[in-house]
Amino acid sequence: MGEKTAENSGMNIDSALVRELADMLNDTNLTEIEVEEGSRKIRVSRAAPAGAYAMAPAPAAAAPAVGAQSAGTAPAEQAELPGTPVDAVKSPMVGTAYLSAEPGAAPFIAVGSKVKAGETLLIVEAMKVMNAIPAPRAGTVSQILVGDAEPVEFDQPLVVVD
Repeated sequence: MGEKTAENSGMNIDSALVRELADMLNDTNLTEIEVEEGSRKIRVSRAAPAGAYAMAPAPAAAAPAVGAQSAGTAPAEQAELPGTPVDAVKSPMVGTAYLSAEPGAAPFIAVGSKVKAGETLLIVEAMKVMNAIPAPRAGTVSQILVGDAEPVEFDQPLVVVD
């Protein structure tokens, strides 16, 4: 009794979606997930247990290492690894990366491709919403750091445009 609900406060929150996102956090050991649809944005997060992101035999990081799953290291250590440039285009969300618009279609980019600022590099699907990831600047694609249909973490390096 006396509990303020989203409906009473004028907000329209899909509690089933929030629960589904929370379950997804637990199932995948993620610490945060965000979904955006139109003007509605829902973010669910939780504190990470210490060392939860040590995916490979490496010292456990004290700070959250969100996005470090592919390298098995903390972000500070990633910057020191050769082949993982600091200025890489990073994933703005947790989801699945797709290198082409549909299965069997030509990929948006390849190593050596010339891209314009704003051109789609790849797509990250989150909660059945396809999100185009644009090139931040014009240049040449020097590295593609994810595979097609590969899960990606928030802030994970995806592509390098030089």
